[in-house]
Amino acid sequence: MKAIVLGGVAAGMSAASKLKRERPDAEIAVYERGSFLSYGACGLPYYIGGFNTDADKLIARTREQYDQLGIRTYLRHEALRVDTTAKRVEIINHDTGAILTDDYDTLMIAVGCQSIMPKVDGADLPSVFYVKTMEDGLLFEKIAHLQGVKDVAIVGGGYIGVEMAEAMLHLGKHVTLIEAADRLLTPFEAEFSEMAAQELERNGVILRLKERVTAFTEAQDHRVVHTDLGEYRADVVLVAIGVVPATGFLKDTRLDMARNGALIVDREQRTNLPDIFSAGDCAVCWHRVAQENYFLPLGTVANKCGRIAGANMAGGHEIFDGAMGTAAIKVCELEMARTGLSEADARRKGIDTAVKLVTASDHPSYYPNPTKLTIKLIYEKGTLRLLGANIAGAKNAVLRGDIFATAIHAGMTTAELGMVDLAYAPPFATVWDAVHIAANAAK
Repeated sequence: MKAIVLGGVAAGMSAASKLKRERPDAEIAVYERGSFLSYGACGLPYYIGGFNTDADKLIARTREQYDQLGIRTYLRHEALRVDTTAKRVEIINHDTGAILTDDYDTLMIAVGCQSIMPKVDGADLPSVFYVKTMEDGLLFEKIAHLQGVKDVAIVGGGYIGVEMAEAMLHLGKHVTLIEAADRLLTPFEAEFSEMAAQELERNGVILRLKERVTAFTEAQDHRVVHTDLGEYRADVVLVAIGVVPATGFLKDTRLDMARNGALIVDREQRTNLPDIFSAGDCAVCWHRVAQENYFLPLGTVANKCGRIAGANMAGGHEIFDGAMGTAAIKVCELEMARTGLSEADARRKGIDTAVKLVTASDHPSYYPNPTKLTIKLIYEKGTLRLLGANIAGAKNAVLRGDIFATAIHAGMTTAELGMVDLAYAPPFATVWDAVHIAANAAK
């Protein structure tokens, strides 16, 4: 068997590794357009911000290790075209400019996504940065640490924008964060977006919500972000307004795609064409609660779906159980997590929906320094089936979010979760844990 994997980060290398374990005789070639394999892009803000000063720690497995496994890898090689009839890929070597072709029996498309560039003047200026790849992170880390960089403007209030705001604060920068929407972190419920905003402002970030960028300009010693409401001067500008699947090279194929260009796959990670699989940030995935395809560009989803694709490339029929958009973020001293459907999603689907917002302590007052946890549950009236959850607090919030994710995955009701035998000891939890308290209030 000859397998080609396009993309050598999370989904691609998970697929290649699983395929090699299942079929040691398989000939596997991985083509990665960047200069690095198998790295943790989610760690880039923390490397840039100086929380971790060793970029090598972001590499999960080296090229030499893949060579030892018998997986051939080609860096700075990008697919230009796929002939799905002849089962052939046309590839450019970015170091030499040479064009080559390679044939496959089975193909894995895991090319990920690319940063969205605003359609405004100046978005492509050298002084306007985007952090998506390892190369982006290494470059921006050098820029951010320059002595003359004091004022940083960040455009975009999603996960990356907020994490980069904290990273810049950690470096002692003055940060202005500009977001076109009326709140930050829109996958979270509005109450939690507000908590994140308050935490950023408490730490000195200047927030500008409901402002749309109209242009970027630069002078000799500074840059300016122009919006529909004002102008903001900065030494460095970072744009993080979202991502789009990097599937443009597939437009002439017969592969089915969603409106945003994400490849449509079934729960075995198969595309609509024989012997072609896809996973990761360039593909949709099955949402376990919504029971339909969602676009969830998350590392957790990419690794799981890549592993399943590799097993099925080897001849298996493994099925993805489904994702729930479970995600977490640290906003300075605030932990936040969310999972399952949002209240808006549940109502859009016509579910008879109820919500409950509660606060509770992470541990009892007879052990030092208890802190408050805020929890919002989304559930179905009548059945009490848990549909979604948000949680935030100064500590011990995010891992409690995983309890909610487990309960939703298992189809539990709030009544069932309210009686689960969770651990209790004063340093860790109250006798009725905050999870119990929220679930038992959701009736």
